[in-house]
Amino acid sequence: MPGRAQESTPSPEAHVDALFTTLYAELSRLARRELRRNGVEHAFEAATLVHEAWLDIRRTSSLAFAHPGQFLAYAARMMRGLVIDCLRKRDAQKRGGDIHITSLDTQDAERLAMPESLQDIQGALDDLAAVDPALAQVVDLKFFCGFSMAEIASMQNTSERTVHRQWEKARTLLFMALREG
Repeated sequence: MPGRAQESTPSPEAHVDALFTTLYAELSRLARRELRRNGVEHAFEAATLVHEAWLDIRRTSSLAFAHPGQFLAYAARMMRGLVIDCLRKRDAQKRGGDIHITSLDTQDAERLAMPESLQDIQGALDDLAAVDPALAQVVDLKFFCGFSMAEIASMQNTSERTVHRQWEKARTLLFMALREG
């Protein structure tokens, strides 16, 4: 019918853009948490980490997300990968590069051991995602995004009890993978 605007389905890129805009505050919270958790606040600002992850997400044109939680989990994984890359680069510097002399207490010692464990966790999580993507997504949403079991159940249109079972199974499988590795 002439003169009438045709209704069109938004492109996947437009949908991802809208999710990014809508969830920007939550993405920033996740970025700050990831930077604090890994002790690399000095290497990135949260906004920089969010935007770097966004650029990586936009480079992948075939992405489609069924719900915002799925987008947040994917973005958290991208941010975690950027932090791991930063940690690897820092650890790969030759002798004398960027030396800081400080005293160590037990908290600092735990933090120094964390980059290797984060890389191990990422590898175990990637292996889990290859076997059971649903379990890996629960880990992303719960551990890395900080959602409650009720929020995850709502995002996945399932019961909270199912999410609890998936969480326990994923934790067991990750523990076994990390112990073997």
